[in-house]
Order: sequence, then structure tokens, then C-alpha cells
Amino acid sequence: MTTLAAPAAPPAVLPRPRRLAELTLLVPALAIGALAYAQADLARSGTLPPRFWAWVALAGLLVLGTHLAVRWLAPWADQVPLPVVVTLNGLGLGLIHRLDLSDAARTPAGEASPVPTASTQLLWTVLGALLLVAVLALVRDPRQLQRFTYTAMAVGLGLILLPLVPGLGVTINGASIWIRVGGLSFQPAEVAKLALIVFFAGYLVATRDALAVARSRVLGVDLPRGRDLGPILLAWLVSLAVLVFEKDLGTSLLFFALFVALLYVATGRRSWIVIGSGLFLAGSFVAYRLFPHVRSRIDVWLDPFGDAADSGYQVTQALYGLADGGYLGTGIGRGSPDLVPYADSDFIISTLGEELGLTGLMAVLVLYAVLVERGLRTALGARDVFGRLLATGLAFVLGLQVFIVVGGVTGLIPLTGLTTPFLSAGGSSLVANWVLVALLLRISSASRQPPTVVPPSPPRSDDALTQVVPR
Repeated sequence: MTTLAAPAAPPAVLPRPRRLAELTLLVPALAIGALAYAQADLARSGTLPPRFWAWVALAGLLVLGTHLAVRWLAPWADQVPLPVVVTLNGLGLGLIHRLDLSDAARTPAGEASPVPTASTQLLWTVLGALLLVAVLALVRDPRQLQRFTYTAMAVGLGLILLPLVPGLGVTINGASIWIRVGGLSFQPAEVAKLALIVFFAGYLVATRDALAVARSRVLGVDLPRGRDLGPILLAWLVSLAVLVFEKDLGTSLLFFALFVALLYVATGRRSWIVIGSGLFLAGSFVAYRLFPHVRSRIDVWLDPFGDAADSGYQVTQALYGLADGGYLGTGIGRGSPDLVPYADSDFIISTLGEELGLTGLMAVLVLYAVLVERGLRTALGARDVFGRLLATGLAFVLGLQVFIVVGGVTGLIPLTGLTTPFLSAGGSSLVANWVLVALLLRISSASRQPPTVVPPSPPRSDDALTQVVPR
């Protein structure tokens, strides 16, 4: 009589993925940033930057440490986003360093050179990477954030309105979107967008069934009940308030478009897009008629060369730079992007297009498209509605911000003043976008991790089969 051996129990703890694809992709990602940084000096002086290899070693340790932290804290996360972010961040540092060299060359003899923006940007990069690790360590389950739905709303709205506080807010170039504490300036709307995404996702999880109910049908479009129009009307009024009082066209557009997009994803009703588009067009028309700063932006967009020496100077110089770059660009350090005001922040896309050409600009846009696509793929794979809406909002706000910036610089839409994620100089934007990627990695890891299988416990002695003996 043969006995069959019991099948081996599956392991209780699954082995962690080695994430070799991410590690392999991080090598060329780091190299692109290092080459851009070196080329800026090689084009001007023919030598490498001072302490170049020390900076490369520091950047390598930072990237390796971030990879190991993700490998430990979110082992099942998507392996593509981190290399893409490192590529964009490194290339941005190289372009900012190139503009620092131009600023130093224009400094009159005997005067101190301005503080390099690239050094400050590198410190913000370190802080962003540390915050990515902190978010992964603290948010072990993305569903935890749903408990803070209305807290996130209060935080988000408070941050947006913070620049209006007397003595704290600072007006720069006509826009009141900054606060200054001590010697540091910060743009709170960058952090507010993350809090508002959490609020929108949590709110729509609870109300999406009611918001999906159609009351009437007009021209083939299902319209919601009148009482359900309150949320979108409130979002519209808040976005108009941001536009009117802070003169921040970019944040206003980003805030309202984000809510409309998540409404559509949550309910599947095209009517929300129709209503949102109508409210946007109506608000834009009213703002154009009533507020001079909005009218000025629209006029410059329609005819930037009409006042190329004053109000249209930035846009026209950016267009000249893009034209000068051609297909392959002038090469980093060989163009004149410093002729464009704020070439390292609002107009870094023109710097990129001039010195890397249309080819380099399209390559960077493809990287952004890959990052957004991976975010949307994460949303599709999420196991709960909140995670799906949260990942969708994070990916959408990243893609929309890139569209608004590139569209404004190239003349497709009016200029708004937003920064390009990971490329532009600015600590608030850089840190907020590192946190955004951390949340996407956490959702991705939670959705991809296989369920843990607990092996059955061995039978106890009193569980043995009892043999029945006949009389």
C-alpha cells in the first residue's frame, strides 16, 4: 500500500522582487543628468565643472539609496516611474546650471556672482527624494488617506488662500501665489493640489452613485439632477476666486479641470464634461471682460508680436529660441536661452527646445507621456475605487500641468505661469511632484502585490481519524 505525500504548503511570505529593471534604467537616467551638467561647462570653458565627480558620486548615492528604499518599502511598485523622474530631474539640473553660468558671465567685474540656482535645486532634490521615502514609510496602505477626506479639503483650500494673508503673501509679476517665511519663498498651491486630489477622490467615492443619476436628456446628453450640481458649482466659484484675487490663471484652470475629470471618471457621465466646459467658457469670458490681467494674457496670446518689446517680450523671445534650436538644437551651452526672462522656471521648455532642438523636446514630452501612462495604468490596476480615483487624479494633474506649460510657451494656449514638473527651478513644485510620484508608487505596490498565502497549521494529535471497530 502506497501513501501519497501531502503537497508542499506555499510560503507564507513571498520573496521580494529584486527590481533589476528599475536599477538598470537608473544608470542611463543618472548619466543623462551628469552629461547635461558637464556639457554646460565644456561648451564654455572646455573643462569639467569643479568637483564634478564628487557631485556625480553624491547623486549616485542619492539615487541608489532611493532605489533601495523603494525596493524595501514598496517592492511590488511599478519599476518605470522612478527612472523617468531621475532623468527629468537630472536634465533640469543640467539646464539650470547652464543658465547659472550665463548669469555669472554677465556679472560686472568686481561684483559677487549670484548664488547658483542649481545648488539650491539640488538641495530641494535631496529633500524631495527623502520625502518620497517618508511617504512610502508612513502610508503603508493608500486607503488610509480616505479617512482624511475633509481634512484634506480644509488643508487644500487653506493653502490656496494662504498667499492672501497680509504680511505673509508675496506678489511676484502681478500674481499673489507665494508666501515668504524668513528668507524662503514657497508656493503653497503646489502642495494644495495633492491635498485636493485626496479630497476629490474621497468625496467622489461616497457620492458617485448620486452624481451619476440623470434627470433629463438634452441634445443627446444626460443631465444630472439640479441638486447634484452643487459640487461642480462650488469648484467653479473657488477657481474663479483664485483667478480674481490671486491672479493665478494656471492654478485656477488646474483646480477646476481636475475636479471635472475626476467627476467623469467616477460617474462615467459625459454630461459633467459638457457642464464643466460650459462653466469654464463662461467664467473665462466674464474674467476677460472684467479683469485687466486676464485680458492682457489673452491679448498677448492672440498677438504676441503686437507688443514684442513689452508685454509680449517673454513669449516672442521663447518662440525665437525654439525656432533657433531647429530639429537638433544648438547644444547645451551654445545657445542664448538666457535672453528669455525666467528661463530656468516658467520658460525652461524654451531653454530645452533651443539647446536640444525639437528632437530633445519631443523626447522629454515622451518621458512625461510615459509617466502619465504608468500612472493611469496604476489606476486601472487599483483594487478599490478610492485608489483608482486617487491614481487617476495624480496622473491627470501631472499631464495637465505639462500641457498647460508647454501650450503656453509654444503659443497654443494663453501663458499661465505654471512650472514644468521636475525640470523647472522651484523647490515647492519639485518637492510636491516627488510626493506625487511616491503616492503613485504606493498605490502601484498595493495593487500589484500578490495576496499572502498562510500555510495550513499541522494537525493536532486529537484530530487523528478514529477507526471504527465492529463488534
